[in-house]
Amino acid sequence: MQSFALLTLASLASAAVVPVDANTPDQSQVYVQGITYGGTGCPQNTVSIAMASDQKTFTLIFDQFVASSGAGTTALDARKNCQVNVDLKYPPGFSYSIAQIDYRGYVNVPAAGITAIQKANYYFSGQTAQIASQTKFVGPQSKDYTTTDQIAMAALVWSPCGAIARGNVNAQVRLEGDLTKSAQITVDSIDGKVTQTYGLIWKKC
Repeated sequence: MQSFALLTLASLASAAVVPVDANTPDQSQVYVQGITYGGTGCPQNTVSIAMASDQKTFTLIFDQFVASSGAGTTALDARKNCQVNVDLKYPPGFSYSIAQIDYRGYVNVPAAGITAIQKANYYFSGQTAQIASQTKFVGPQSKDYTTTDQIAMAALVWSPCGAIARGNVNAQVRLEGDLTKSAQITVDSIDGKVTQTYGLIWKKC
């Protein structure tokens, strides 16, 4: 089950600048200046960053973004998060928002009574408005998953005009229910890592 909510932030994660119309800025002036991260699901030196040569797209691959339950685990193992901060350079007079979010991962919930959740909040530094996307996997099921969430235009949260604000993604995987049962949700189906894709949309200020 997928749901969206407009609150008053992401596999990550990968971000792509998507030209929309004449309101899109000169793409030669749009690029990622830097990426920082931190959290229980992405301690330092556990994330690989692959940046495209044009600096317009990037992919973060997580080594430890895994929530698990069952024998030998604690309540802390059942919930992992990663805060990603993206410093996007773009010309003045424009504002942007995330319009599409893609997720790929693996979930193993072999018994009823437990639910795996993959969630991401998106927001801009200095703002209270947020966009939340969420996918739930109710047991029993075990599979690779790929989801694409299209955010409605009315629900978009835009970067502030007249200022360059960092885009923030607070991504989370967690397990709920009977945590004595063995279950797991990871963030890439091949090697237990998660990839998230973010598509951007632009408008003039």
